[in-house]
Amino acid sequence: MESENKPNFDPRDHQHLRYNPLRDSWVLVSAHRMKRPWKGQVEKPSEDSVPRHDPNNPLCPASTRANGEVNPEYDSTFLFENDFPALQPDAPDPGSDHHPLFRTKAARGVCKVMCFHPWSDVTLPLMQPEEICKVIDKWAELIEELGPTYPWVQIFENKGAMMGCSNPHPHCQVWASSFLPNEPALAERCQRAYLQKHGEPMLLEYARMEAQAQERVVVENEHWLVVVPYWATWPFQTLLLPRRHILRLPDLTSQERNSLASIMKRLLTKYDNLFEVSFPYSMGWHGAPTGHYLKEDMNHWQLHAHYYPPLLRSATVRKFMVGYEMLAQEQRDLTPEQVSPPQSEKEDITSSS
Repeated sequence: MESENKPNFDPRDHQHLRYNPLRDSWVLVSAHRMKRPWKGQVEKPSEDSVPRHDPNNPLCPASTRANGEVNPEYDSTFLFENDFPALQPDAPDPGSDHHPLFRTKAARGVCKVMCFHPWSDVTLPLMQPEEICKVIDKWAELIEELGPTYPWVQIFENKGAMMGCSNPHPHCQVWASSFLPNEPALAERCQRAYLQKHGEPMLLEYARMEAQAQERVVVENEHWLVVVPYWATWPFQTLLLPRRHILRLPDLTSQERNSLASIMKRLLTKYDNLFEVSFPYSMGWHGAPTGHYLKEDMNHWQLHAHYYPPLLRSATVRKFMVGYEMLAQEQRDLTPEQVSPPQSEKEDITSSS
């Protein structure tokens, strides 16, 4: 009789845990918390007007950077060595370890900055697909250039001041390291174990199941799928996945690159339209490790990109990873299904790519 009086589980009203197979961790989902009134910090609205060209902006064409170098009058993508790199190729070795509680290892690498476009007032969703294709081609070139030397090449973009972007100009960063960083190392272990146990790459199977379910799909086309992952932590987090098995960006065909440019533009336009603001986020690509891994069987890997936007309720209310998230485990305030657009708002898979 007692069980008959218990309410039926509803993920929108009842807290529950969801498993993240890419990190071998759990996320606490507490969607009912969105009903609480918000009296916390409210962010300042983003600046509406960004000058197309500012000679004092070090990323603009013909501007002088901190090291005294002058940028060329570029009209497409522009790549240069980071003037304040977190990794340097000739850093000295810290020496051998003497105690397990005080371990150090050598860390070497290179850091580059890549501008997407010469205009500061243009972001990726405002660029033309052919301009985005040039960005994708340059990303692939960088993997091919740096991959033979370094086991990990991290391409990432921090968009908006809320995500720590110091220059209002469309750009990303590329850090190539002599070590496999923590997040890729987790993804490496988890994807390898999944293939060994289930006989299929994790994210290839996951993309197929999400495409069939259509519960968390944000946008899709012939070659790509964007979903709010079942295990998402950030409110409007998305995962960009190819439909076929692909290890790294250079493996994409020209058709797949064009299709990727299209779906990136559509996804980022949806972000901007959500709260009618230039949507802040951090994003990055994860593909199979490079360096000595290029000689190994890496078929457990599947290329993918993560988008982590901080906004929660509006353009001025953000999600903070504090308290419980820092001391216990990740927690989110609404289900991934609640933030996925309804079927009527989704674009047809047959739309042009």
